[in-house]
Amino acid sequence: MERYAIGIDLGGTSVKYAVVASSGKMPFSGQLPAFAQESAEAVLGQVLKGVEACREYAVSEGLTLAGVGVGTPGVVSADGRTVLGGAENIAGWENIPLAGRVEEAEGLKTLAGNDANMMALGETLFGAAKGATDVVFVTVGTGIGCGALIDGRLYRGYRNRGMEMGHITVKCDGEGCACGGVGCLEHYASTSALVRRFCELNGSARDAEVDGKDVVFFYKEGNPAAVQAMEEHWNYLAHGIASMINLFAPQRVVVGGGISEAGDFYLEKLREGVRRQMMSVCGEETELVAARLGNRAGCMGAAGLVLDKMG
Repeated sequence: MERYAIGIDLGGTSVKYAVVASSGKMPFSGQLPAFAQESAEAVLGQVLKGVEACREYAVSEGLTLAGVGVGTPGVVSADGRTVLGGAENIAGWENIPLAGRVEEAEGLKTLAGNDANMMALGETLFGAAKGATDVVFVTVGTGIGCGALIDGRLYRGYRNRGMEMGHITVKCDGEGCACGGVGCLEHYASTSALVRRFCELNGSARDAEVDGKDVVFFYKEGNPAAVQAMEEHWNYLAHGIASMINLFAPQRVVVGGGISEAGDFYLEKLREGVRRQMMSVCGEETELVAARLGNRAGCMGAAGLVLDKMG
């Protein structure tokens, strides 16, 4: 019998929302701006709007909902209810009783999880990691999120606080990161970093209208600033992924996020860099593949969490 849950994927740019079936079908979905730089209350308001849109759809179609799953940047408490902190791309996103706020407003049982872990869960249940037991997930967007499946189980670290691999050091004498560290992978290899670097090399101020897709377009056109920015992006990201391969020796590395959908050339350049940097004995069995679910992975994983726990 088909079961349904609401999946919310909160990022630094947008709030994606969907009604997801246990079969992996997604009969309803949408997106709202996150208002991430305004305030925590503004972000919560957008999350609740997404949940409400899904709930209204379910009511109109006569669907019973198992609950709501929310994937969020940052560290989430072990009980899946509170965002403890660590979400540098959302203003004031610290000690937020996320599950309780959704339950209070919408009357639906709610669980929260780290956004990269939810992407990992989505790809495990429905996508590129289905059938594999040892997988590393990397999502490249406003920040860099990572997750790992070890021996068939999602690894979260003690009390759900691990796998912040976006904050491994790739430049020990580098610039400060929003996390408080120095030279972090996220600061040098996220899509935000790519755009920032392109603007620096292009001799222009950071333009809010320029995004990762624009930099890829300029790269294909041969723009020198875009070419250098992309080459630096691949280099830093390859170093980070190679370190993950040396640590976990996974069957697959699944790369997601909007820029990973730029085309086959993007992953092939990344593969070349990873092969140069990794220990061959650790990565000889590793495939580096694109996430199959695209921007649906976070919503599907968050809904899958709920269907597993509450269904």
